[in-house]
Amino acid sequence: MNLLPTVERETGTAPRHSVIWLHGLGADGNDFAPIVPELVDASWPALRFVFPHAPVQPVSINGGMPMRAWYDVYGFDARAPQDEAGIRRAIEAVEALIAREHERGVPSERIVLAGFSQGGAIALAAGLRHAQPLAGIVALSTYLPISATLAPERSDANTGVPIFWGHGSADPIVVLQRGLDSRVVLEGLGYAVDWHTYPMPHSVCAGEIEDLRRWLGARLA
Repeated sequence: MNLLPTVERETGTAPRHSVIWLHGLGADGNDFAPIVPELVDASWPALRFVFPHAPVQPVSINGGMPMRAWYDVYGFDARAPQDEAGIRRAIEAVEALIAREHERGVPSERIVLAGFSQGGAIALAAGLRHAQPLAGIVALSTYLPISATLAPERSDANTGVPIFWGHGSADPIVVLQRGLDSRVVLEGLGYAVDWHTYPMPHSVCAGEIEDLRRWLGARLA
């Protein structure tokens, strides 16, 4: 498939580690690019941050308005129908981005998939199904999509993948309970989730970035 357009930031020459970071609904790849200087430690090896732009498509929850979205959203409630076909297309798009990193000399075990909100949902869905072991998955203010199909479709290579999860206790969009319920599903399947809750809405905060820096540093050690 055609590669999605991306914004890229490299922290040094010839990076051999990559972070593919997926934005939330209605944003684009520029949304989290400014986080790189705050997040990266000078002692780390060179990293390539890849921030793809999701396709523009109508989004039902916003009255059918076209915007950048990884998949359609019919409602924020856990009982709302899910756009499984759209989610699977997004997984394929992430697989294509991973394949390009392979071509650039970065193997899967040196790739972290990260995402916020809708992007975090795809990072989880793609990462847990990816056929080769990843360095880690970062899930921020999100939930586990198409969870009923994970058990039969998950990859044995990533049963032990490190997962960092940050969620706001006052999140009005992806409510905390939805994140907690997703954590229960993952832990029930044997995944270890490094869970963090912060006093914030549907956003990121300085404490979360600091915790994520420590977590990433352990993956890069």
